[in-house]
Formats: sequence, C-alpha cells, structure tokens
Amino acid sequence: MKLLFIVDPLVGLKAYKDSSVAMMRAAAAHGHAVFACEARHLFIRDGFVRAACATLDVRSDDDWYRVAHSETLLLKDFNAVVMRTDPPVDTDYLLATHLLSVAERNGAQVLNRPASLRDFNEKLAILNFPQFVAPTLVSADATAIGAFLAEQQDIIVKPLTEMGGSGIFRLTLADPNRNAILETLTRQGGRAIMAQRYLPEIRDGDKRILLIDGDVVPWALARIPQAGETRGNLAAGGTARVQPLSARDRIIADTVAPWARDHGIFLAGLDVIGNCLTEINVTSPTGFQEIMAQAGHDVAAQFIAAIERHYSSAVRP
Repeated sequence: MKLLFIVDPLVGLKAYKDSSVAMMRAAAAHGHAVFACEARHLFIRDGFVRAACATLDVRSDDDWYRVAHSETLLLKDFNAVVMRTDPPVDTDYLLATHLLSVAERNGAQVLNRPASLRDFNEKLAILNFPQFVAPTLVSADATAIGAFLAEQQDIIVKPLTEMGGSGIFRLTLADPNRNAILETLTRQGGRAIMAQRYLPEIRDGDKRILLIDGDVVPWALARIPQAGETRGNLAAGGTARVQPLSARDRIIADTVAPWARDHGIFLAGLDVIGNCLTEINVTSPTGFQEIMAQAGHDVAAQFIAAIERHYSSAVRP
C-alpha cells in the first residue's frame, strides 16, 4: 500500500515517543510505501488535491528516516491519507481539513474524516455522552464561570483549542488570581472556555484510552501528575504508567467506540479521570509507544492492520 502521513515537521518528531513515528515504522515493517508531508504542502490544481511529499526510508533507530526522493502526488492515489497534524485547531488547521474534504470528493481515503476533525472539538465532543461527564460549563462570561465556581467550590478551566495541558488552571474560591486567569483565558469575555468540577482522582492519573476503527485497545496510559501539579499530561511533566482498562473504562470506551466509527473517526484517544470522560481526542492521539514499551501491545501494528483491512482495495496505479 501507499500511505501518506500529514505530520508536523519531520525533524521535530521524537523517535523514542512519537506515535506518528511508530505508525510509519509499523507501515514500513508491513512492507508499505511511506510518504510524508506537512499540511502546508497540500494544494489544489485542476480540481484535485495534491501534496508535495517525501518518500521515506524509515528506520528503527533514533536517526529514524531518510528522504529517498520528493515528488508531487494526488491524494486520491494513496490507499490512505493519515492526518496527524497537532493542534491548535486554528485557521490553518481548519483550512487543511477543507482541502482534505475536497480530496475525499476526489476519491481519497482520509483518516480521520476531515468533517469530523472540524465538527468535533476535542473538549466539547464529550457532551455527546453526558452520562460520563462531570459537571461542566462552557462560557465566555466570567460572571457565569464565577457562579459555577461558587457552586462547585473547586474547578478546572481550560481553553477549547489547545493540547498537552496548555492553558489549564485549577481554581478555588480562595484563589486571588481567578479573575485575571478568567480574563486571560476568555480574552476579556470574547472566547468561550470550558469549566469542570475538579476531579481529585487525577492523583491516580489522566487515563488515555485508544480506539482504532471501533476497536478498544485493552491498555490505558495513565499520566500521573508531578507533585503539586494538577495536569497529568506528559508534555506537562506527567509520568506514564500503562495499566489494564478498569470496568468503568471499558464501559466508557465501548459506548464511545461505535459513535467514533460511525463518524469516520478511525483513531480516537479518550481521556478519563476517575469515572469521568474529560476529552475525546481526534486530531493526533498519542500513547502508542508507551503502551508498547510497558505492556508489549503493539498499537502501531494494530493501527496499520486496521488500515490494511479496510483500505488495501483502494490501491491505485
């Protein structure tokens, strides 16, 4: 198969932990041709979406790739196009999804589906499953958020478009900086943010559960916060601990999985704290390498095998 991965700059991907690198290595190990480009390399000519992309020689060590050659190809001529650009979901990201939607109409197989990348904000998507969600408010109004804080006593506030724990704050009524924090996050009342009741179970980890084409990976990556920190994100210094899914984790995952598959979300990363679903990551879910290293479950191979089952027949000369 010919697989195109739309990623952030290759030189910035960390071979020892990056899930996109794991995917490309697994694809090469399965005998597939691996291509890569950045979202900015997509363009339309004569009604067809094309990419200025690199053919990669993928390796197993830290010096993990070589560019064999570069060429411009039609997206419809790949068996699958895997969109792995990291947030923020800003104007450039959204424009890339529009080009990918045109590529779909050309006949390209794009994972995840571009319309779902636009439609399902990773924070707001949890509202499709209210039975699993902690008390939540979405608002740009600092007064409304203050009233929510008075009701809940202890809350987490976060922007709707960031990743890796960026912009997340814990607020209590005693916090002297709460007004300044809310003014900053809401841009003086101009942008909605999410506020949720603080979940003390974060001490046991912010669990990442992966869904691949509707199948649930049986291991969770629990990201344990540092002492004195409320964020478990690995990018914020959290420690990775892989563990089997709990009974509650499995109920959440089994409920979300068919919804994700029905909406063309081939790969999703659910974030669960305690018994509550806190995010549904659809842009570039991670955790592949940590699960492989600690549990021996080859998530990247599972991902490529799922592509093979569904998209190998889409080969084009």
